[in-house]
Amino acid sequence: MNLDCGFASPENPQAHKGPNLTFFAGTIPAVFRKILVLLLCCGVHVCAAQQASTPQSQPQVKVNVLNVCAPSTEEQQEIASALAKIPKRPSFSEDFEVDRGRSVLDQNAAALALGGTGQSAPSGEPAVADFVRLRRDLAGSGTYLNVQYSFSRDTSQMVETLVFRVRDPKDLLQVSIEDSASSVTLPSVMLASASPASRIKLERFGKSSIVLARCSGTSESPAPDQSKYESVFAAASSALSDYRGLFGAKTLVPEELARIARIGGPASKRSTRRATAAHK
Repeated sequence: MNLDCGFASPENPQAHKGPNLTFFAGTIPAVFRKILVLLLCCGVHVCAAQQASTPQSQPQVKVNVLNVCAPSTEEQQEIASALAKIPKRPSFSEDFEVDRGRSVLDQNAAALALGGTGQSAPSGEPAVADFVRLRRDLAGSGTYLNVQYSFSRDTSQMVETLVFRVRDPKDLLQVSIEDSASSVTLPSVMLASASPASRIKLERFGKSSIVLARCSGTSESPAPDQSKYESVFAAASSALSDYRGLFGAKTLVPEELARIARIGGPASKRSTRRATAAHK
C-alpha cells in the first residue's frame, strides 16, 4: 500500500513539504456546522427549561377589608350626610310595587348564618326564606329616586331592610338600613316593637362600600366602644321607623306572610307554629 502523506521522496519530488490540507479543508466547515447546530439546540433547550421553571404570572387579587365596627371619621361623616338627605315627609308618586314570595337559601350561606346564633338547621329540610317587598317612587328632585322596604323570615331570624336609591348616582349609589330579630318571636311583635337599626351601608360607585354595624363582644374579646356612633344609629333607626309606618308594614307584612303560608305550605306554617309557641 502506498500512502501519500505529502512528504517529498525520490519517487515524488514534487510533493509538498508539509501535511496535505485537502482533507481538513473539506471537513472543518462541516464540523463547525455540526457544533453550531448542537449549540443552538442546547440554547433552545435551556430557554425552554427556564421558561418552564418560571412561574406564570398570577392575576392580582384586591381585597378590601371593611372596619364595620369603627369606621373612620370621614366615613362616619359620609354616613351622617347620606342619612340627613332622607326626606322625613316624602311625597310619593303614583308608582308602587308589592311583591311577596319564597326563596331557597344557599346551604353554605345558611350554615354560616346559623353558626353565629348557636342554632342548627333542621336535618333534611331545605333552608327557605319568606319575603315581602314594597317599593315606592319619590316625587320631586331630591337626592333619592325611590325607596324599597323588605321583610324576610327564615327558620333562624327575621330581617328588615330599607334601601334608598340615588336619583343621579355619581359617587353614592344607594343607602341601606337594616335591623334583625330572632324568629322565635312573631313578625307582628317585631314590627310593633320598632327594632333599632343594627347595620348601615353606603354603596359607592367605583369605591368600596362604607358599613357601620353594631358589634357584640365574644368570650375572647369585649365589645368595642361604639358610643360615638349612637347619633348615627339613632338617625338610621328614626328613618326605619318612619318608613315602616309610611309603608303600613305593621299590618301589610303579616298579611302577606299569611298569604305565602297558604300558598307555600308547611315550611312557613312550621315557622309560624314555632313563633306562636315561643310567643305564648
